[in-house]
Amino acid sequence: MVLPDRARVTMTTHFLRSYSKLLIKTCHRREVHAMGGMAAYIPNKNDAAANQMAMEQVRADKEREVGDGHDGTWVAHPGLVPLAKEVFDRHMPQPNQIARKLEDVSVKPAELLTPPKDLITEAGLRQNVAVGIGYLESWLRGTGCVPLFNLMEDAATAEISRAQLWQWIHHHAKLEDGRTVTFELCTKTIDEELAKFEKSVGEQQFRSGKYGQAAQLLRDLIGPPQFVEFLTLPAYEKVI
Repeated sequence: MVLPDRARVTMTTHFLRSYSKLLIKTCHRREVHAMGGMAAYIPNKNDAAANQMAMEQVRADKEREVGDGHDGTWVAHPGLVPLAKEVFDRHMPQPNQIARKLEDVSVKPAELLTPPKDLITEAGLRQNVAVGIGYLESWLRGTGCVPLFNLMEDAATAEISRAQLWQWIHHHAKLEDGRTVTFELCTKTIDEELAKFEKSVGEQQFRSGKYGQAAQLLRDLIGPPQFVEFLTLPAYEKVI
């Protein structure tokens, strides 16, 4: 059940696409709306190429959702509302698609429980560490969502990042280069990514922020043999 890099576990992977279709079928059988998920990509006015890529990713995500039968969706940034609305209005001129019962959809339990076979990479490990530090630092200052690396990160996506690190460590996952993911490798990466944050935000903002506290909290979350139920539980102890 060990998953590959977070970026490789998209809604187009078989187990998540199966869950999405089963969700629609279940909701429509009960005559209720089936909402799509959040497109995490956000506009980037400072980088035309990154902005174009984000728009294409969001459009493809919404085309898939409305094509599968979702009745609505949501996005991570108000600037993406017109794009999502255009896609849904074009494919769903009626108020909803509840009449589509997806009788042809038959999802077996094994389809929901078979993880995708793909790589675990150093880049994916670093991404999880950077998101963990960046999000926790923001959360400790009172902000519950933060744009990082052209994606809007919230408690759920930060939870995925730290849970993957814990899972890789405690299931002795292997990177594509053959190295085993250990707590020592992750803490070394935490130190390196912490130094990158200091360089990118400047020493003054780094010192006045919660970066050190966030890094230590991430270490505390991924190290113990018992999985901490939710990352905000020990985080609340830091702010109360």
